[in-house]
Amino acid sequence: MIRHIVFFTAKDKADIDRIVEGLSILTSIPYARRLEIARNRKSDQLGDEIDVVVYGEFDSETELAAYKTHDLYREAIRCVRPLRELRFAADYELPTDVHFAGTAGLSHVARRSRSAGRG
Repeated sequence: MIRHIVFFTAKDKADIDRIVEGLSILTSIPYARRLEIARNRKSDQLGDEIDVVVYGEFDSETELAAYKTHDLYREAIRCVRPLRELRFAADYELPTDVHFAGTAGLSHVARRSRSAGRG
């Protein structure tokens, strides 16, 4: 599974709702297992610059690529690009790229060793 996370800052804070609305177009694209658009709560004591977050989960690179080439993706870009200042994106694969993950019920998931299977 691929996780796709994108952070946006607004040029004008008055446009944050318009950015969320423009990005909500993405939820109609069928390739994501899960896709969330949210305003940042700005509760982190070290930084509150990010205004909007997109969080997506995709079953494969193929699904993520299809999402990024969909007509509605281009429409969302057309709506949001003039309103946003910065855009930061990150993609990573589970469990391949994950070093450690902890939750209440799990101790951790170790990163797959690149040497596994070599002998």
